[in-house]
Amino acid sequence: MSDILFQYERVNPTSWAYLSSLLLLALFFKFNRVFSVRNVDLFILISLAPGLLLVLYSYEQEGLGGDVNVLDIQKLGFQWLFAVSGILMLRLLIDPAMVRRPLLDPNLNAAGLAFLGSSLLFFLMANVVTGRPSPAAMSPALPAAELKAETAKIDSDANQTIDTFDTEGPGYWLLYLLPRISTQTVIDQSSEAPPETAAERLQQQQVVGTVTARVVAIISQVMIVAGVVLIGAWHFDNLVAGIAAAVMYLLLPYTARWCGDPQHCLPASLLVWAVVMYRRPLVAGLLIGLASGTIYYPIFLLSLWCSFYWDRGVKRFSLGVSIAILALIITMAVTAGPDRFLGHLRQMLGIRWPRVDHLQGIWRFWEPVYRIPIIIGFSALAISFVAWPSRKNLGVLISCTAALMVGAQFWQPHEGGMYVAWYLPLLLLTIFRPNLEDRIAATMVSESWWEQRKRRAAA
Repeated sequence: MSDILFQYERVNPTSWAYLSSLLLLALFFKFNRVFSVRNVDLFILISLAPGLLLVLYSYEQEGLGGDVNVLDIQKLGFQWLFAVSGILMLRLLIDPAMVRRPLLDPNLNAAGLAFLGSSLLFFLMANVVTGRPSPAAMSPALPAAELKAETAKIDSDANQTIDTFDTEGPGYWLLYLLPRISTQTVIDQSSEAPPETAAERLQQQQVVGTVTARVVAIISQVMIVAGVVLIGAWHFDNLVAGIAAAVMYLLLPYTARWCGDPQHCLPASLLVWAVVMYRRPLVAGLLIGLASGTIYYPIFLLSLWCSFYWDRGVKRFSLGVSIAILALIITMAVTAGPDRFLGHLRQMLGIRWPRVDHLQGIWRFWEPVYRIPIIIGFSALAISFVAWPSRKNLGVLISCTAALMVGAQFWQPHEGGMYVAWYLPLLLLTIFRPNLEDRIAATMVSESWWEQRKRRAAA
């Protein structure tokens, strides 16, 4: 970044947490209505930073072999995130009952917000381009590192591949391989000579992985910001609300620190654009299906979204989800060998009894068996959205989608609570949204060609 701006120095995460909190209060705190829901939401969002910073510090010290009390710090950080996530989930679940939603504009006009948001996006993307992997990224949590080492040793003896279900959790294993393919050709053509030694090949693979992660992260972040702005302009009929939500997203300390991780921002971009395209059930189904195939947890959104489209569009939405999942399965069948296909399919669909060993996050310190009742309660909550609220509008769709993605943090075995991006854009849209009682599928979703044909035939 110093090559672009003279003597520029990146702000460290702790300092940025202080500065961004003050900026958030200056821009969005309603000083003329101190006791308002907007101010409460603002303080809840700011309260995420201490837990994230504690976990980040513990990861860096653990990877470097630092403080002996690093595990206590990590436990406190995840407990903090667990508590704040519970408050956020409660807030999102009661949001559909908040019918009165007064218009509370930010303390800065639309032009100023747009300039600030563009500047923040430029600096964040420049940091992604010029930054290097952090010690936390190079040295993950100890249980995961031990598990990967043990699995690698066993697989090297048996000449088998590593089970990424154990090391990465449920999801699409090609998420880590597909981006490397897209940039491998460019890097090979740009290199003067092909790598000859094993060390050179390993170095080239690391370069490919870093470049690919940067490209995916930048595209995903731009899509998130653009999607939030478009939702405000198209669906809220309030461009200022969309810009304000995007600026708040870019200002939060979480975005500044984890904006370069594709596992955080790629699923978030798919979910945001599913809301953008909610009037097109087929496209929305494709995006939800892709999100469900990549990180597995959005699969619990199907009952909510199918219930929303039940009056009109449920067949098109289901078709879109099926096409996306089928496309991922076909891609996996082509790229993976027949001996690994079933294992990768089981990983993508999450077909496994809940693990009780080698867990990360808060479950590294708590009794893992208590994850089972949480999973059962979460599944019951996801299924219950079929029946309530009885009348689902766009506001219910956004808030309940965010609530389910928050709930997934409680039982996520790999750093549950850290994947804030999965629900953060939708949470901000919930905070800024107006009353959307009239945005229902029966009136906002157009008829399919088959329904139009039947209606003309009946007429």
